[in-house]
Amino acid sequence: MEMKQINDLREIQLKIEELTHAYVQCIDDNRLEEWPEFFTEDCLYQIISRENDERNFPASLIYCDSKGMLKDRITAHRQANIFEAHVYRHIVSSIRITSHENDTYTVHSNYAVFQTRVNGNSEVYNVGKYIDKVIFEDDQPKFKEKKVIYDTLVIPTLLVTPI
Repeated sequence: MEMKQINDLREIQLKIEELTHAYVQCIDDNRLEEWPEFFTEDCLYQIISRENDERNFPASLIYCDSKGMLKDRITAHRQANIFEAHVYRHIVSSIRITSHENDTYTVHSNYAVFQTRVNGNSEVYNVGKYIDKVIFEDDQPKFKEKKVIYDTLVIPTLLVTPI
């Protein structure tokens, strides 16, 4: 591989890493109205158990197949859902680009989400992996697909905030 190709690939990786870190910071900072902007208009956002994903069962905790559905999710989160106040803190592993085809990058990373409730107690809330399809729009990376595959067997509270 030529040096220019290596540098181009590093630049792409850095941009995708920045997308991932900005995404989780947006959630952790409770700026959820900005969250849909990390996605393309015709996107897929899915939170699914490892067991269902491995068996190709479609049942998901959350399934949104457009940016409009993501916006609706946040509106429901803010106006209709009742849940105990909490904050999230994500820890995300380094990303790994596993394939590149037709201007779409497949990216894998692992995550852990800690939840802190108003009483100050923190606990591991959810652990798993992200499998993302990333494309570039105007030289900016966007999620075409974000599949959140969780390993956590029991989610201790209502899952209302994106992971």
